[in-house]
Amino acid sequence: MEKSVYQDALWYHQKGRPGKIEVVPTKSHHTQYDLSLAYTPGVAQPCREIEKNPEDIYKYTSKGNLVAVISNGTAVLGLGDIGAAAGKPVMEGKGMLFKIFADVDVFDIEVNEKDPDKLIEVVKAIAPTFGGINLEDIKAPECFEIEERLKEALDIPVFHDDQHGTAIISAAGLINALELVGKKIDQVKVVVNGAGAAAVSCAKLYISLGVKKENVVMLDSKGVLNTRRKDLNPVKQQFVTLREINTLGEAMVGADVFLGLSVGNVVSKEMIKSMADQPIVFAMANPTPEISYEDATSARDDIIMATGRSDYPNQINNVLGFPFIFRGALDVRSKVINEEMKIAAVHALAGLAKKYVPELVTKAYGMESIVFGKDYIIPKPLDPRLITTVSPAVAKAAMDTLVARKPITDWDDYERELGARLGMENKLIMTICDKAKKAPKKVVFADANNIKVVRAARFVKEQGIAHPILLGDHMEIQHLLDENKMELNDIPIIDIYKDISGEKRAAYANLLFEKRKRKGMSFDEALEKMYNHDYVGCMMVETGEADAFISGFSRKYADTIRPALHVIGTKEEFNHIAGMYIMLTPKGPLFLADTTVNSDPAPQIIADTTVLVANEVRRFKIEPRIAVLSYSNFGAFKGKGSPVRASEAVKILHRDYPDLMVDGEMQANYALNGALRNKKFPFTKLGDQDANVLIFPNLSSGNILYKVLQELGTAKAIGPILLGMKKSIHVLQMESSVREIINLVAIAVVDAQETLHKK
Repeated sequence: MEKSVYQDALWYHQKGRPGKIEVVPTKSHHTQYDLSLAYTPGVAQPCREIEKNPEDIYKYTSKGNLVAVISNGTAVLGLGDIGAAAGKPVMEGKGMLFKIFADVDVFDIEVNEKDPDKLIEVVKAIAPTFGGINLEDIKAPECFEIEERLKEALDIPVFHDDQHGTAIISAAGLINALELVGKKIDQVKVVVNGAGAAAVSCAKLYISLGVKKENVVMLDSKGVLNTRRKDLNPVKQQFVTLREINTLGEAMVGADVFLGLSVGNVVSKEMIKSMADQPIVFAMANPTPEISYEDATSARDDIIMATGRSDYPNQINNVLGFPFIFRGALDVRSKVINEEMKIAAVHALAGLAKKYVPELVTKAYGMESIVFGKDYIIPKPLDPRLITTVSPAVAKAAMDTLVARKPITDWDDYERELGARLGMENKLIMTICDKAKKAPKKVVFADANNIKVVRAARFVKEQGIAHPILLGDHMEIQHLLDENKMELNDIPIIDIYKDISGEKRAAYANLLFEKRKRKGMSFDEALEKMYNHDYVGCMMVETGEADAFISGFSRKYADTIRPALHVIGTKEEFNHIAGMYIMLTPKGPLFLADTTVNSDPAPQIIADTTVLVANEVRRFKIEPRIAVLSYSNFGAFKGKGSPVRASEAVKILHRDYPDLMVDGEMQANYALNGALRNKKFPFTKLGDQDANVLIFPNLSSGNILYKVLQELGTAKAIGPILLGMKKSIHVLQMESSVREIINLVAIAVVDAQETLHKK
């Protein structure tokens, strides 16, 4: 590690508030009354309730989401026995990972005690505070006894991550690597270099998964654990081999799998060459592996290689395991983390690596695509699906083995709760996707010659959100698939130049001609437009061959809307369209309109747009609280311009829609701060409630605001959602991300569901 990194690490830990974690209140504490509830006299009541029913500690305190990270500092990273205090930065770091990856709260506890009996007594004494115990950096062989005795004594999960975390992650990688090379787990020969806590746990778990014990050769610093060794403790004696070998070089001959949990540079190229065909090498000494990635891959081109480092493929990283394993265990209030729960985590991780990797993960690692194969056998640590994949698997295993005290009954709700913990998915978009999945519709994608569109189409099919139809060139799309090692999984492709018969094209053209013949369009012009993706896609929706259409990825917004207006048309009651964005903010969703269509709308258009937005918002089971914005408040401006148009629009709305909660014109700060507005303008229909819908007096203001919020990172944008069309037609932002496309497809499906229901 370079000297600059050491200096950066020191500065990182000391700048601002020293350390990496803090305690944050979860309840209101701004008034004297709040404090009287938080502490005396009010706090006495939950104390009484817990005294009567000890299980109520989970109801009234943070115990159910609190883990102790406990160490005595005897085996800290590769630093060895540096003492409890010196190990504190590591334990704080562990706490931070628990929180950011799984929203588990942590107290790090460094215990200055090396005697196992005394350390066990300390942990037992403080256990009532916690929902789980994570043991960390305690040296072998004492760590085995400490964990086992604490598991027997306590009724909360006790987990030594140095042992089991590495075992679980590497086992997931091993399962997938064996699948790729076509070898059966009960037939492979495994060499384990290292006999510490992690090595022993790995070997035990591999045997649980099917590796034959007689096919495992383990080595410590003195060589192979064989029958001639008289210096072995009881833990090492479990792995004595009957084979007549003594050295690592001898053990490697013909081996299928090498697992390194030892020291750097102990494996040579010659050893790698002596292994069986398609060897699997997990060299996890860190920061210097047992053999470098470069040496191993140059020695064998058929190798599958993993390390403990993040700068090479297939990092065996414990953060893939412990946050999510504890999350699942805590959520069902498990008494233990048993073998079945560990194996469930193994299979969940292995399965996730085979699934489509979302764009936000590939972006995080600066890659175009990540596909299951020899360079990707385990998920990436920044994959947000880990919490919704591993935690439910662990929780189910706890329930199946009867160690869960709080069973989960609605797994869909649980998955949504997990996603919400990290803020990785807003509740609104999850609700929209869930609704789409109940009745997925056929959605036509106009821009299928782009990999982002193809990825989005594949995702919505796999997730059951929609039945995609791609418009594009077969060979171009296949090239994209081959380049990104993807398959379409039976998603139909239509080449509008080759796959549409002359008869169908003429029928499409005639339908368009009948709609536009008194608006200056000839049949020949209509026929020519049937060689345009947007016209064809809209026509498929109009004729019932599809239910919704998504376009705009590579074309201007106006150029995409025009065909939709010609083919589909607007709802008769409004006869105009508008664009709405949903901004996902920390305070909840905020709906903005018009952000894409009408430049300087007249009062009636503003009023109609408001009604369109209100109807759309209600479709998401949210009651709209609408503010019509301007730079003036309630008629203060007496001239001409947007304040007057906004004010006139509000008058129309109050007259024609008296039950609609809408008011204005008003400035944005009064719209978003109900208490402030109610103090100065107590007469408004919004009362003291914050607005959740903002209607802009012109396109410039709406468009500018959503883009500013988006670029500042203060809100996620979903949209634009096209309002006022007779059928489900939606237009993307140019160069939308895969996630943005997916979100808009879900909205298009829900839109189509309602349109078809009204028929």
